[in-house]
Amino acid sequence: MLVAERALVRHLGVAEYLPTVESMRAFNARREAATPDEFWLLEHPPVYTLGLAADHSHGPRRDTGIPVVQVERGGEITYHGPGQLVMYTLVDLGRRGIRVKQFVRMLEASVIELLGGRGEVRPGAPGVYVNGAKVAALGIRVSRGCAFHGLALNVDMDLAPFAAIDPCGTPGLAVTQTRDLGFDFTVRGAGERLAAILARILPGEPDHA
Repeated sequence: MLVAERALVRHLGVAEYLPTVESMRAFNARREAATPDEFWLLEHPPVYTLGLAADHSHGPRRDTGIPVVQVERGGEITYHGPGQLVMYTLVDLGRRGIRVKQFVRMLEASVIELLGGRGEVRPGAPGVYVNGAKVAALGIRVSRGCAFHGLALNVDMDLAPFAAIDPCGTPGLAVTQTRDLGFDFTVRGAGERLAAILARILPGEPDHA
C-alpha cells in the first residue's frame, strides 16, 4: 500500500526476529538512489534484543526460556512479543535531508500523535512514556545514510517478560501498553495509523530522487 510519495508499507504478520533483521540488512545493501522507502509492520515471537553496545548486566536476570539476540541497532535491552507492534523504518535519511536525531524525534512524535497527544519524551532516553511508564521503545541503525530497525509499541501483550530485564537499560522502569491506557487499537490498526502519521511527518523527497 502506498502511504506517501516513494514510501511503501508492508504487513509481515508474525515474523521471526533474525530472518527479519537479515532481510533489512539485505534491503539496505541492495537499495539504490531511487529505491522507495518502506515501513515494515509486524509482530515478533518472544525475543529479547540488545543494541550493539548494550550492557548485559541489564538482563535477563533469570532463565525465561526466551532467546536473547544482540544486533547492530542502538539502545539497550528490550523485549518483543505477540501483541506488540514493531515498525521497521527503512528510510533514506540523506535523500530526505533528515539528521539522525531529527529522525528519532519524528518517530517519537508519531507515537505521541497516535496517542492523541498523550506521552512524553526524555532527554537521553529515546522512546515514549506515559505517566512515567514506557509504551514505545526506539532503536535504529544508519548505514550509508539509510536508516533501518525502528520502533516497538506495546499494544495488547503479556508484559511479564519485561520484569526479567531493566527495560532499555533503566532499572525499575515501568512499562505499559495502549490497551491499559484506554485505547482499543489492534496491532494492525495501530500500525496502519502510525505509518500514515510518520509518512506525513517525514519531509518530502527531492524531485530528482
